[in-house]
Amino acid sequence: MALTETVPAAAPPAHEGILRRQSLRESAARTYARSLPIVPVRARGLTIEGADGRRYLDCLSGAGTLALGHNHPVVLEAVRAVLDSGAPLHILDLATPVKDAFTTELFATLPGELAEKGRIQFCGPAGTDAVEAAFTLVRTATGRDGLTAFSGAYHGMTAGALAASGGARHPGAARLPYPYAYRCPFGVGGERGAELSARWTENLLDDPKGGLSRPAGMILEPVQGEGGVIPAPAGWLRRMREITAARGIPLIVDEVQTGVGRTGTFWAVEQSGIVPDVLVLSKAIGGSLPLAAIVYREELDTWHPGAHAGTFRGNQLAMAAGTATLAYVRRNGLAARAAELGATMLTRLHTLATAHDCIGDVRGRGLMLGVEIVDRDADADPLGARPADPALAAAIQRACLDRGLIVELGGRHSAVVRLLPPLTLTDEQADAVLDRLADAIAAAVRTTPGPMGSSPTTLRGTPA
Repeated sequence: MALTETVPAAAPPAHEGILRRQSLRESAARTYARSLPIVPVRARGLTIEGADGRRYLDCLSGAGTLALGHNHPVVLEAVRAVLDSGAPLHILDLATPVKDAFTTELFATLPGELAEKGRIQFCGPAGTDAVEAAFTLVRTATGRDGLTAFSGAYHGMTAGALAASGGARHPGAARLPYPYAYRCPFGVGGERGAELSARWTENLLDDPKGGLSRPAGMILEPVQGEGGVIPAPAGWLRRMREITAARGIPLIVDEVQTGVGRTGTFWAVEQSGIVPDVLVLSKAIGGSLPLAAIVYREELDTWHPGAHAGTFRGNQLAMAAGTATLAYVRRNGLAARAAELGATMLTRLHTLATAHDCIGDVRGRGLMLGVEIVDRDADADPLGARPADPALAAAIQRACLDRGLIVELGGRHSAVVRLLPPLTLTDEQADAVLDRLADAIAAAVRTTPGPMGSSPTTLRGTPA
């Protein structure tokens, strides 16, 4: 009788075990890991290499944190210099040469009035901590409590920041309409919609029966990021500055994602010429490491010692990496480069939109771009906007990943494909990103049913 040899089954790849253990151990609140089931092991610039050996073009960039991409040499050199120097890594809010160098470089980039007479408060590791600090600051300075924020906003996940965010169900901030040309809340769009938004805001603040007492501050994003890459018109931003200044309401501008050259100027507020009372900073200012701060007008500096604190507000490695990043962006004109390359990419995205009925709108500033995915079979509203199609957007994101491209989804219904490539992006890399995105959209269109089970969305000019 012949003996048979049992061949052991091949062990699953190591990265599959890592993903399985993550799903078993980590909370149900995890987000990016659900839509991006990869295990990064190496990264440089735009490229991530997964444990499975595949390479990806990363247009998420740590949700905008990686202004210079992954492991840029100037960042690594700055971090190594601190480690090799024997300097303390944890210093609370004590003064150090590393911190002094960071604040000097940061202030060299700020709008003139803030650079000359501003104050800085280091807040902790995340942007949401800086938002909370801004709220504490203006409440202390004004003696008032309420806040005004805008529909579609995202300011963080702590209680106060969440209360000012668009999707929150927490009390604490009055919501005002943000100008959203494609889905204008007033049904008119364009400059007229922005003007009505400003007029609504002004009327509500002045109406003694409007139900809104004078707030401690107003917070806004010059480009709503998580809200769907929605740039605020420059004229509207100037109106918000005029409205708040005339009423003694501190204006807080959240530049956590838009700052450090992302939108085509070093700070997005420069494009409108306004200077806020408080600037909220995080993400790219730490050069890929956790760092957050607020910079504000000196007359608001009325809080007492300890009014806002945090154990990890003295991250020396992040300050060193941030100094290197700020200096590199400034010296190499990367903000202007982002404006130029972003405009080129936006033009190509508009061309892509003419080929696909599922693309309702494309928009952005600099290298902060969004493509809104819609249901082509649904009726359009009077402005031409169709309902969002989040299922197709998710299919496009998956198809992008299959083609080695990492993108994020955002917007009101998670139907906006967002591109946040590093500011070091080359022309050739930009072409590769857009080629993969175009191929992914075409593939998703062929295979994804419509929202109500209708036939798949098709290319314009082709039979259904």
